[in-house]
Amino acid sequence: MRPTVAILSAPGTNRHHDLAFACETAGADTVHVNVRELPERAADVAAAQVIAIAGGFSYADALGSARVFAMELERRIGDLIRERVESGTPVLGICNGFQTLVRAGLLPYPGDVTAALAHNTNGRFECRWVTLRTVNTTSIWLRDLPDAVTAPVAHGEGRFTTDGHTLRRIEEEGLVAFRYATPGSGCAGGQYPANPNGSDNDIAGVVDPSGLVLGMMPHPENHVVARQSRGGSPNGTAGLALTLFRNGVNHALAR
Repeated sequence: MRPTVAILSAPGTNRHHDLAFACETAGADTVHVNVRELPERAADVAAAQVIAIAGGFSYADALGSARVFAMELERRIGDLIRERVESGTPVLGICNGFQTLVRAGLLPYPGDVTAALAHNTNGRFECRWVTLRTVNTTSIWLRDLPDAVTAPVAHGEGRFTTDGHTLRRIEEEGLVAFRYATPGSGCAGGQYPANPNGSDNDIAGVVDPSGLVLGMMPHPENHVVARQSRGGSPNGTAGLALTLFRNGVNHALAR
């Protein structure tokens, strides 16, 4: 059996084909749903065993990164994604998808917008390879991942930031999924270029308390097979992220 991943996109997203390739390589079938097709195709989202939100520049990042995408999802399908998470469905948001989940109040804590993906501290768009250190190993998405994962980033608004209380809570509750690191997987220490955007505590991705929802700024879908390592991956063919997608598939099959 192959579970189905519903890949959500919006006008301006551009990584849904890459995301589909990663999910299909991991053993899933995929169905692509553009937000403009909702609510008419809400049944496709409701029936999927995994939900993934693609990266890119939804609605040209008008009003701020992913703000309109999150508003459109709320307007068109309301609490459907939240309800799917409550029923045990894993959700993945990458880059603009991560921004969407944060804007929609699904990360880091459901029902409350407590964080943001702000402009990179250097004021520039970053498009290059980075090294990630896997921090959380209890989330269904992150089991058995290598200590160091390499993936490209492509964003101008990727700086994960929140208030001091929420940041302490995220750290204490183990919700940090990945941190930016040096190629030797040492801590980036907030320093550029290992940390490409100035994220608080080098945070590159977070999970929700259930471990079912993962959001991350780098693009693991662009490093699931060795041939994608061409063009500057600091670890060559090491640090592949295919296990992340297989984890989502395996969780869906086990339900």
